[in-house]
Amino acid sequence: MANGIRKPSSCLNCPLYIASRSYCLKLKTKVQDPYNPPCRFGEPQVYKAPVTEAPATQAAQQSVVETPVAQPVYAQAALPQPAQEMPYYDSEPYSDDVALSSPGLVAQRLDLFAPTGVPGLDEILAGGFLRGKTYLVAGEAGCGKTILSIQFLIHGALRGEPGLYIAIDEPTNQLLRGLKLFGWDLGDLISSRKLMFLDMRTHFSKIYMREERKHIEPRYIIEQILAAAKKIGAKRLVIDPIAPLVYGGREEDVLYAREFLREMVFAIEKTGELTTIMTSEIPTGSTKLSRFGVEEFLASGIIVLGIEEIYGNVERVMYIRKARWAPVKPSKYIFDIVSGKGIVIREPLSEYIKRISRTASG
Repeated sequence: MANGIRKPSSCLNCPLYIASRSYCLKLKTKVQDPYNPPCRFGEPQVYKAPVTEAPATQAAQQSVVETPVAQPVYAQAALPQPAQEMPYYDSEPYSDDVALSSPGLVAQRLDLFAPTGVPGLDEILAGGFLRGKTYLVAGEAGCGKTILSIQFLIHGALRGEPGLYIAIDEPTNQLLRGLKLFGWDLGDLISSRKLMFLDMRTHFSKIYMREERKHIEPRYIIEQILAAAKKIGAKRLVIDPIAPLVYGGREEDVLYAREFLREMVFAIEKTGELTTIMTSEIPTGSTKLSRFGVEEFLASGIIVLGIEEIYGNVERVMYIRKARWAPVKPSKYIFDIVSGKGIVIREPLSEYIKRISRTASG
């Protein structure tokens, strides 16, 4: 308290503020000055650029440059539009104590990371998914695994990175009809070879004609996947879900499936070209992250999607369980699935629980 005026609160203690990136998860914007929060009092804030101190006789003549802080825009779209480069890329510190000022920083970061296209997630992961690596998206039925995977592919396609989707359980014609109802008409991206959808049961029909699936050579599937990716110059790959691709349903197939997965992941990553999402369905109530217990060790990152009841409200929750080489601690976030847009992160679960508990107790 100074001269009877209360000082503004700070962003530094806010769970929605990512200090290492000077980024507000709630407003989806860069915070120019954490001691002048853009959300304070709900009023538009301005950033006052620092001015070199001048002699007292000239102090009154000094002025400050005021730049409005961007406010979040939440708009519907027929397709997710390619997001602008994240504000912390350009001349922002890579860590709290190491500043990177190279003019090629944006290009370097984009060479390292494939942005997911999920609002808020790339900021949390400090850029997105590591290029050329494999990520596991796990969860029970109806949590948004396919939506997140398609969102990842669309975002890449709109940025000039073709994507390949391998449908295991659902025929691609049914999948595309459902996506159109959701607000994503992918016809143009498919006809321009920015996206390719392959139905496993037709494209790999040889697999399902054999009686002894455990004798299938992993090399055959790997070669077919890589050949399909090469046709469109794919940079992104989704296998949704992974288990039926390698598992015949018998108990003795589990060890074979684990070796199959190892060989497939290593072969795909060896190309250095494909950033891959594998999805895995988790039975309701299970604490497992995958069907075979090996996928999580092969993956560079794990995102678990779930549904939780909190004070009577049923909410979708994203759990970032693992993010190799990213300064991210395991954390949970409330998210929505928005037609025509996809998955949108709302807020940290801890912040949501605090807010709901205050409402419930009040």
